[in-house]
Amino acid sequence: MTGNIWLRLIWAYLKIGFFGFGGGYAMLSLIDKEVVQNGWITEQMFTDIVAISQMTPGPIGINSATYIGYVATGGNVLGSLLATLVVVLPSFLLVLFTAHLIHRHRDSVFIKGMFLGLRPVVVGLIASAALLLMNRDNFSDYTWSIGICVATFCFVHFTKLHPIYAIILAGIAGYLIY
Repeated sequence: MTGNIWLRLIWAYLKIGFFGFGGGYAMLSLIDKEVVQNGWITEQMFTDIVAISQMTPGPIGINSATYIGYVATGGNVLGSLLATLVVVLPSFLLVLFTAHLIHRHRDSVFIKGMFLGLRPVVVGLIASAALLLMNRDNFSDYTWSIGICVATFCFVHFTKLHPIYAIILAGIAGYLIY
């Protein structure tokens, strides 16, 4: 890595932190663009990080920042701490500022309109993350994967099956099929 990896890491995670509207899944396309295209990790590593971040407690964006910061700085724990802090800092400051602003102007037409406008953006970013993860590393056979996806959706949506049971059933189906 080059000598300015620390500044590049700060800049990458500041951008992710400031523009990661919609939470961790919406951040995935931003994270991929910043860290895979910078050569800090491979696409396969990114897929693995997403899977591991989903299994560990905490937000996916923060969990992935912790690991990527470690890898990008050559195994330095300070890289983990820095990436984690930097990705959280913009959200913390924005929430602090906007909470005060929204509380003072909660009846404003502008504020209501702004939130109505942000909703489709968040849905689009989450859809982008879903499409990003639909690659050969995650789906060796699209037919079975799409079948599991549709069946899981139907069980959760139409039968009101608890999502935890749906995850367990999907995992068992994946184990048996693959």
